[in-house]
Amino acid sequence: MIKAIVFDFGQTLVDSANGFRSAENDAQNRIFSDLRQPSWDGFLSQYRKIRKVFHQNSRFSRKEIWEAIYIHFEHEPDTNRLERWESEYWNRVKTETTPFPETVHVLETLSKYYQLALVTNTQGQKTQGTHRISLFPELEKYFKVIVVAGEGQVPPKPDPVPFRLCMERLGIAPSEAVFVGDDWRIDICGAGDAGIQPIWLRHHSVSRNWPDVETTVPIIESLNDLLDLHRLLS
Repeated sequence: MIKAIVFDFGQTLVDSANGFRSAENDAQNRIFSDLRQPSWDGFLSQYRKIRKVFHQNSRFSRKEIWEAIYIHFEHEPDTNRLERWESEYWNRVKTETTPFPETVHVLETLSKYYQLALVTNTQGQKTQGTHRISLFPELEKYFKVIVVAGEGQVPPKPDPVPFRLCMERLGIAPSEAVFVGDDWRIDICGAGDAGIQPIWLRHHSVSRNWPDVETTVPIIESLNDLLDLHRLLS
């Protein structure tokens, strides 16, 4: 019997695509100009390769990514400036983050029947307790447990530890929960490895190249599909 529904945050409950896109464009242009590289295409290719390696290792600090880019191009990174740029980056993402249209209604409805929780990765910032969920009290109030993985000695997803920690705090077994997330490796595989039934949200409003994988995991295109959870899991 399912007793809890656990959610990821970004691109699951809220849409940050435009914020990330504009913040990334700003960062890339700043760094390209500062490095004075002769080829934009060559620079961008290396930028994306380095960023991908960091993300594959669940390391999301923009400052650390940018430091690696500067070192790759044999330039000494200015730590203070990169910290300032990182702060501006996340502020840009925050200001351009909005809940999906159905999010509040779905959370309100589900909270009547299930415990709700959140397991989300840190954004890689120096200070703890600065995750974007705090900017959305209309969402935050529905969660009995919030785990920000990557902070306070808790490893980031897809490590099973943050998922299991959430189960402990809810007082339930992994088999009594489902996890809803958008990222195949971090969310779906991570939850599955922790013994939690994953549900893959590939939101219809998000323009994205989804991984081409064969799976028996339920796939939904709107949070509204969770309102008939029994049918979805059957």
